[in-house]
Amino acid sequence: MTKLLVECCANSIESAINGQKGGTNRIELCTELESGGITPLHKEITLAKSLLNIPVFVLIRPRKGDFIYTEKEFQQIISDIEFCKKTGCEGVVIGSLNLDGSINKEQTSEMVKIARPMEVTFHRAFDESKDIENDLNSIISCGCDRLLTSGKEENVELGYKKLKKIIQLSEGRINIMAGSGLSHTNIEKLYNIGIREFHLSGKIKNNDGKIETSEELIRLAVSKTKTLA
Repeated sequence: MTKLLVECCANSIESAINGQKGGTNRIELCTELESGGITPLHKEITLAKSLLNIPVFVLIRPRKGDFIYTEKEFQQIISDIEFCKKTGCEGVVIGSLNLDGSINKEQTSEMVKIARPMEVTFHRAFDESKDIENDLNSIISCGCDRLLTSGKEENVELGYKKLKKIIQLSEGRINIMAGSGLSHTNIEKLYNIGIREFHLSGKIKNNDGKIETSEELIRLAVSKTKTLA
């Protein structure tokens, strides 16, 4: 029996707790989700580790915008990875591109090296890169454990055909995790093309108008995977 995994993208400690209550297998902790997410404060990472009893992966992204980093930004990335490792996080979520849109293998390889023994996910910077096959092979050669992707489109519904191609090209060499626009309503469709890891925020607006994770939406996604496993 193949185990299916649901990862909750949580933009706050409260969202992370809601995700855990909903039964998610893992948290990806970030902040500023409305901008695509950036690295949370170190104190938030420490607090998450103290409150949660499921694996915590941390998004390592020093700013919003593109994924082309200066040397100063790259050093901040390395510092954040080292902090996550010291704090006992189970994984980090990283990504870096060159000016021409290809994967920055030098920076990515260094991030993976520094991160070990944590797991490493290459994030949706891949969806902004230029060449599916070459960029996928670059990410694999850098040693990343998984790739988070919407199939190089705005969401998984639009990227369905390319996700199928990515699964075929990966040939089992890296875990492919689908994310963006994912919910309990399209998990089975993605499962049918070979996706076994599902990434979603389950976001709603709370009474204060702030985005947070809905425990119920995460629970629905987790329940759906249990019917397929």
